[in-house]
Amino acid sequence: MARLTVNGRVEEFEAEPDTPLLWVLREQLGMTGTKFGCGIAQCGACTVHIDGVATRSCVMPVSSIEESQKIVTIEGLSPDGSHPVQKAWLALDVPQCGYCQTGMIMAAASLLETNPQPSDEDISAEITNICRCGTYNRVRAAIHMAADEKAG
Repeated sequence: MARLTVNGRVEEFEAEPDTPLLWVLREQLGMTGTKFGCGIAQCGACTVHIDGVATRSCVMPVSSIEESQKIVTIEGLSPDGSHPVQKAWLALDVPQCGYCQTGMIMAAASLLETNPQPSDEDISAEITNICRCGTYNRVRAAIHMAADEKAG
């Protein structure tokens, strides 16, 4: 049995070494908040944190991740929805269809960890997730709102 540390817990699973992390999270561990979008690391719906870095899990083979590395999914970001990014998303009604939003939230949370007060240009450069509904203006506003709350 292989092991991963996900949301603070060591999880055991069985999968081929080249299985993408996304499918282990969803199929083996039942963490379905992380979404499949494109399978080629372009859309960002599958974004999780690995050691604090936003990572597209659809192309990350599980064999490339050590048990000591810390994986955080949307389920582990804040189980009660109290993370500043999650609160800002709700306050500004960011999602439209919502499919991409878990990946977008994870990317935004990672950005704010490395850049607590990002400019619009910083957000455009770092948040490369695709939203087919075009909620980019609300995403940008929510990131600024979350940054202000964290600075608080």
